[in-house]
Amino acid sequence: MASAEGNFAFKVNVSSNCWKLLLSLLWCSSDIQVKELDKRASGQAFEVILGAPAPDAKGEFPLSPPKKKDVSLEEIQRKLDAAEERRKNHEAEVLKHLAEKREHEKEVLQKAMEENNNFSKMAEEKLNQKMEANKENRTAIMAAMNEKFKEKDKKLEEVRKNKEKEPGSEGGSED
Repeated sequence: MASAEGNFAFKVNVSSNCWKLLLSLLWCSSDIQVKELDKRASGQAFEVILGAPAPDAKGEFPLSPPKKKDVSLEEIQRKLDAAEERRKNHEAEVLKHLAEKREHEKEVLQKAMEENNNFSKMAEEKLNQKMEANKENRTAIMAAMNEKFKEKDKKLEEVRKNKEKEPGSEGGSED
């Protein structure tokens, strides 16, 4: 609705959440008056009175989107080429990342195999050492037993010789 001074007034019903946003947008001009009409549970009503436009103001709304300029075929092709270049760069980065990941996996597998081989070698060396120690112990025990048996054989041989030298002791006593 228009007033006699060339001002425009209209009523706005907004919810309580967005009335401050609306007011902040409308306070851009000093020729705006806002009157609160009534409050309701569903929202709040305001009367907004716009002043006459300044004589040096432009005819278009200041918040309107900028006019699109004509785009030439060369500019479209340039943008397409740039997009294709970005796509290729992104693809190259992804491939590089995958290659690095595969290389890391190979390194990890190689290290695991080396550790496994080292463990196997160490286990085999320990087993060989234990087997060698057991063999040496067995040889030492056998040598000790042989020595013991030789000593017993010597004693038995001495006992036999002593019995053979005593002729009267074999047949019993003659009294």
